[in-house]
Amino acid sequence: MELTNGVDVELRDIEIFLTLAEELHFGRTAQRLHVTPARITQAIKKQERHIGAPLFDRTSRRVRLTPLGEQLRDDLLPVYTALKESIERAKMPARGILARLRVGLMPFNVGHLHPYWKTFRARHPQWELQIRRAPVVDPFGALRDGSFDVLVAWLPVEEPDLTTGPVLFIDARVLAVAADHELAQRDSVSVETFADFSHLMAPRMPYYWEDRYLPFRTPRGHTIERGEYFSSVDEAINLITTGEGIHAFPAHVTEYWATPHIRWLPVPDLAPLPYALVWRMDVENDLIRALARVVRDLGSPAS
Repeated sequence: MELTNGVDVELRDIEIFLTLAEELHFGRTAQRLHVTPARITQAIKKQERHIGAPLFDRTSRRVRLTPLGEQLRDDLLPVYTALKESIERAKMPARGILARLRVGLMPFNVGHLHPYWKTFRARHPQWELQIRRAPVVDPFGALRDGSFDVLVAWLPVEEPDLTTGPVLFIDARVLAVAADHELAQRDSVSVETFADFSHLMAPRMPYYWEDRYLPFRTPRGHTIERGEYFSSVDEAINLITTGEGIHAFPAHVTEYWATPHIRWLPVPDLAPLPYALVWRMDVENDLIRALARVVRDLGSPAS
């Protein structure tokens, strides 16, 4: 496959680049792809030599895409995704599978949502259901470029090309702070307190959608400042543990991020988040409608 400027690279190297661009961590990328960290480093250096410029800014604490790396990721991702999908579609008939439904999850409670997936598979064995973590950066973009058919995301979603289906669950809110943070010894905090600290946030969110997750102002009108931006939840957790920011989460994450370095503080006056199915109106099909029907039939077992 041609990478850029006539340079041919292996498909595996493109997969390594795109995975590292998502994880922003060499160790996690190596684990995910079942290779050594040295293989990841070798592939990235090879691509950077061919291109003649860095694709990542690397320090001992953080990995970030350079502007060139971001451009390359945006150019390669839809091409790579389409190629993988074409290969997978060609293989499906041999396994008796007629179609695939790809669901991207913003929340982390995959286990709590298992009844939905189990029921869908039992009702429709001819269809493959694929559940994957959705990116925290521009998750609607993953719907629009076809990476996912359905997204599980918090409401409201007011995008003109997207529609919302039934709610899967509604979750209370907690604030994550470092164990030695000045708030750590409190039993709970109020939204008004948020104005006194710098908050972490993912970039490229619609204003209204970000405001629903973390208001831009407290009830008394004080600004809630955004500080560091993160591109993955792993990066957010690291920034919290090092005291570089705090972040509000849905309460279910406390079961999936158990660490002595973080305190989870209830925020009673921060509105709970409803999570629902979201999809593109122009690609609605029988598979999407079937999943929505399963959610309506089962109700909200994870509430």
